[in-house]
Amino acid sequence: MSVTEKTQPMSAGEPAKALWISTVAFTLCFAVWTIFAIIGIRIKQELNLNEAEFGLLIGTPVLTGSLVRIVLGIWTGRYGGRLVYTLTMLAAAIATFLLSYAQTYTQMLVAGLGVGLAGGSFAVGVAYVSPFFPAEKQGTALGIFGAGNVGAAVTKFAAPFVLLAWGWQAVADIWAVCLALMAIVFWFTTTDDPAFRLRRERGTASKSLAQEFAPLQNVQVWRFSLYYFFAFGGFVALSLWLPRYLVGVYGFNLETAGMVAAAYSIPGSIFRAFGGVLSDKKGARSVMYAMFAVSAVATLILSMPSATITPVIFIAVIFVLGFFMSLGKAAVYKHIPAYYPENVGAVVGVGMMGGLGGFILPIAFGLLKDMTGLWSSCFLLLFAIVAISLVWMHLSVKQLSRRGHSAPVAAT
Repeated sequence: MSVTEKTQPMSAGEPAKALWISTVAFTLCFAVWTIFAIIGIRIKQELNLNEAEFGLLIGTPVLTGSLVRIVLGIWTGRYGGRLVYTLTMLAAAIATFLLSYAQTYTQMLVAGLGVGLAGGSFAVGVAYVSPFFPAEKQGTALGIFGAGNVGAAVTKFAAPFVLLAWGWQAVADIWAVCLALMAIVFWFTTTDDPAFRLRRERGTASKSLAQEFAPLQNVQVWRFSLYYFFAFGGFVALSLWLPRYLVGVYGFNLETAGMVAAAYSIPGSIFRAFGGVLSDKKGARSVMYAMFAVSAVATLILSMPSATITPVIFIAVIFVLGFFMSLGKAAVYKHIPAYYPENVGAVVGVGMMGGLGGFILPIAFGLLKDMTGLWSSCFLLLFAIVAISLVWMHLSVKQLSRRGHSAPVAAT
């Protein structure tokens, strides 16, 4: 029985309102979360950073956004997504505003940790939005919400022009103000989710931490996390790394690099909603197989020496990769409410492993570039992750079939 079937009736437009306002809020959060993808290039020039230091700089916000997901997911279940989402946005906005006053590399890293709170909004949003919808519609709903990843493209489109006009500090100030205003709008236009309202009305005691984290003992949860490490972590890593890659490999200026990187981010974000619809209709497992197969081919092509790939071919393949990664992101999260309907907050928090991919991979990209001198080495690493994930998934599916285990209908 889904959460919506256990709660009191909602007004006809309440689920849609919660979904769309949450999606807009997540879009702005993601724009803030990936702000270093653009301003980091200028900071790299000002501080004379090497590639590994640059990778750490752009990955630091992703680290915070990943680590806080479990905590925020659990707090959402205990205190309600409306309150936790609002406070998360306000905290991230304050940190982003203070970023404009940072001057040293260490100060940038510390500020980046605060900016990263914006990335934790994903765990809050999923736990907040999913109770508004029955199981057969959650894939579509969460796919639409996840399309807020397009915030990365918003930053890549707009930030270069703001940076060139007024400096990178202005980007931080403007993004901070927009996020703070969104927090206020969210608080005054949304209601508590039905699951939280029901617990509050019944006076239901909060689960113990042991109960919250019980699903984490299941290897299946960590297998889903590896999938998300590539689908989401790889997406975030490339969103942050591509502007630098395009400048370094093809000599693009910052504005052009931002535009081209956005061409990757947009399909990797908007089509996540389509991935949710496909997961509802065709099954999340089928979508995952397609994502891994195409991603393996795409990353293998891109791992060839960069001198052999023209800008046109590179952009075309990146577009395809971003599209299928967006489908995979939606498919992974289709599994969560289907397998763990009572522990969405905690299990969504394990998505921190996916978010950690956005922190670890840019640093790994920089280290590989410094060690090998090959820009394309980052795609060889992504290919290895895809191959391992695909083999593990296939072996697990075969094992489940032999044991006669059946998956929830929504996830098959």
